[in-house]
Parts: sequence; C-alpha cells; structure tokens
Amino acid sequence: MNRRELLKNGLLAGTLGLIPFSTMFAETKSLEWKEEDDLSGSKKIKLGELELFVLTDGYIREENVNTFAPRSNVSELKEILKDHFRPDHYIDLAMNILLVKTKNRLILMDSGMGIFADERTGFLLKSLQRAGFSPKDITDVFISHAHPDHIGGVIDKQNNLVFPNANIFISKTEHDFWMKASMKDFDNSALKAQPEFLKQIIPAIQNILKTVQSKLKFYDLNKTLYDIFDFQLAPGHTPGLTVTTISSGNEKLIYIADLIHSDIVLFPHPDWGFSGDTDLDIATASRKKFLQQLADTKTRAMASHLPWPGLGFTKKKGNAFEWIPESFMN
Repeated sequence: MNRRELLKNGLLAGTLGLIPFSTMFAETKSLEWKEEDDLSGSKKIKLGELELFVLTDGYIREENVNTFAPRSNVSELKEILKDHFRPDHYIDLAMNILLVKTKNRLILMDSGMGIFADERTGFLLKSLQRAGFSPKDITDVFISHAHPDHIGGVIDKQNNLVFPNANIFISKTEHDFWMKASMKDFDNSALKAQPEFLKQIIPAIQNILKTVQSKLKFYDLNKTLYDIFDFQLAPGHTPGLTVTTISSGNEKLIYIADLIHSDIVLFPHPDWGFSGDTDLDIATASRKKFLQQLADTKTRAMASHLPWPGLGFTKKKGNAFEWIPESFMN
C-alpha cells in the first residue's frame, strides 16, 4: 500500500520519511504475537556503571528509492546499494530504541511507532518485556523529535498514556514548532510535494503533544540531567531534533537519533539529504557538523535507523565520512 492509497482511503501514513504505513488508529498490538511474526529483541550493553539496552521496534521499509535522498544522483545511489550487496529497489531502516537504567531511574529514549505501526513495526513493548521491564517501570521518556516513529508510542488508541509513571521530555523548539506548524514550514523539504499527507500528520502530532501535556518537560540545554545526560539541538531533520550525550565515568555514548538514516548512502554523501528532512539545507549542515564532531572525538554513537543495533563509530573518509559498526560476539 502506498501513501496515495492511504490518503485516498482517509487513513494516515506513518513516519515523515515518505514511507507507507497502515492506519494510525490500528489496534495496539497485544503481547501475544505469533512467534514467526515476532520482530522484538533486546541487547544489553554496559556504559561505565550504567546498564543500557537496545530495543527494537521492528523496521521500516522505504519502497521508493528514488525519493529516499532528494538531492542524490539516483543511479549512483542504486549502484551504492548494489555494491554493498543490498537490494536496489527498497531500503530497510532499523528501529533501534535505547533504554538506560540508572540506580533509580529507567529512561526510554524515544517511543517507537506505537499508534502508527504496521506489520513491520510496533514491537517496542514486547522488546521491553524481553529486557525484563514493563511500561510502568519507565520513569522518563526522552523524545528526540516528534516524528511519528519516535513519539507514536507514548499514547494508545484511546489516548491513554502508555508509560503512566513517566515524565516526557522534548525540546521546547520541537514542541513549539509542531504546535504551530503549517505547510509553509516545509518549503525547503521534499515533503512539500505531499501536502495531503502533511495536512493529516500535523494534527496527529499535535494531538499527541496535547494528550501528554501534563507529563511534558523541556530539556535544559545548559544543564546536565540526572548527572548523566547532556543535550544539543541538531536542527534540520526537524527544528528541535535533540542529540543526547550519555556519560558514565570515562565512557560516553552519543544518541544521534535521526541525524542520519543510512550507513552506506548518507555517510559518504551527507549533502544528499533525507526525504523526511524539514529543511534540507539546515539538516545537511547539522549532519556534517555532528559527523565531524563524532569523527574528531572518536566517540561511540547510536542511531535510530542504522542497522541493528545501531552502535558504532564515525570516521572521516576523503571529504565525507564512513560508518564503522561496532562488532559483537554475543
């Protein structure tokens, strides 16, 4: 099913990356999946004194390769895919979600597709269960930005809070943008070619933000939170996209969220942009800035949509960059 068919049927596509999804108001998955359809998973890692868990919400399939990177040379893009032994007629994006366990808090970094899920996504709660936790255990949800695949999991179909005991953090820039967003805000985005989609998705995001208002808190970009988390804005993909540095002892991990969406396409070509970028020029500038920072400092990073579990390092390569995934023996 493509986006045009979804809109024609009065349904809502999922993420802001020109990717088709089933109805926004689909029934929330129960925890009783058939084993063969279960895409849930959890991987535990250590960061200093912290326990971290990478959870999967499934994966997104981008079926329109031609629009994946709006400023790309499409034939070159397809050659890159083939050279890396990947299909050249679709691109799969992981849905990696980080869970951070401290002495007295359990912080979920983004909430997955939730109400926007299709058959390939919506597995966060099952993954959380696999890691040994329940939604009631979550004390904080850090939203990197308000695209559906990051904020869709904070409420259910009935507008109930999925994580009833959690504070929900977001950048004030991001919150204020979406609460006042209009079509003109996407003049420098590939999404301007999808006006009907934007007319439906903007109110849907606003509804979520209004529903969780009593739980909302804004990041303080000038202060460390819980002695562990520091926040920076990386505008462009959305105006308030937030990059989070997690520190414990001498170790650091930077959660870059949706700074970049492909390990093999956009590291060597960060200027090609991504179909869901709100402003292609600003997004490209942020992408280059933070990739340079990661390369210079050799800091470990985690990304939402790079191949599972989304952990690795960035190297400078010529005038661009290269992603070096972290390897695991178990």
